Amino acid sequence: MANSDPVYLRVVEDLRRQITEGLLQPGAPIPSRHQITRKYGVGETAARHALRVLAQEGLIIGRVGSGHRVRQRPDLLPLHRAQAHFSTDMHAVGRRPTCDVKTDSAEARPDIAVRLRIAAQSPVTRTRIVYRSDGKPVQLAVSYEPIVYNDGTDDITQVAHRLGGNGLKLTEVTEHVYARVPQPVESDVLDLPAGVHVLHVERTHWAGDKPVETSDVIIPCDQFRLVYSLPAPYGDQTGR
Repeated sequence: MANSDPVYLRVVEDLRRQITEGLLQPGAPIPSRHQITRKYGVGETAARHALRVLAQEGLIIGRVGSGHRVRQRPDLLPLHRAQAHFSTDMHAVGRRPTCDVKTDSAEARPDIAVRLRIAAQSPVTRTRIVYRSDGKPVQLAVSYEPIVYNDGTDDITQVAHRLGGNGLKLTEVTEHVYARVPQPVESDVLDLPAGVHVLHVERTHWAGDKPVETSDVIIPCDQFRLVYSLPAPYGDQTGR
């Protein structure tokens, strides 16, 4: 590393390398601040900052009275984004799926209004779902739909069934996926360790050219991987 780099980065780089290369296995103890100062020839502040950075990256986890250890990184469970539902995916790996649901009325934020092609602050039905696996919160979804489409039923998890009762035939579902740092409320709800990012899925249901429901689905990056099924290409097979 360049000589101008802060001295703590030398410690971060070496410990990160040992973790990613498997020299320090999950559960292995990380040197204490005192041990770091002696081994790397740095000050107490640099040692403290290095440990903080590694914790923020999700590589280590601290416990009061027992120091820091390499964080256990679980196998990523598949979430199928085509036909399968959350409950199906959880049952497939022997987990018990449950969810907490809360529905209320709200005004469409500007970004939600754009996705639904309605005026900002238009009335919408907002549904917040916390999905649980064996009792642990693992996914958060907040959906919005123009209030004219909501028929007041409790069947909020099956969009096609609910909207079909209003004469709407769903023709397409689109998803925009990106990774980001979780918001504080998301970290609290999903009980996320420091350093864990989330996948943000902007999912919209369409009836022809009309968006009839849109949702923000928040998924921890350290627990799940998204699985998509795509139709086989026709015509030119070269990908152009």
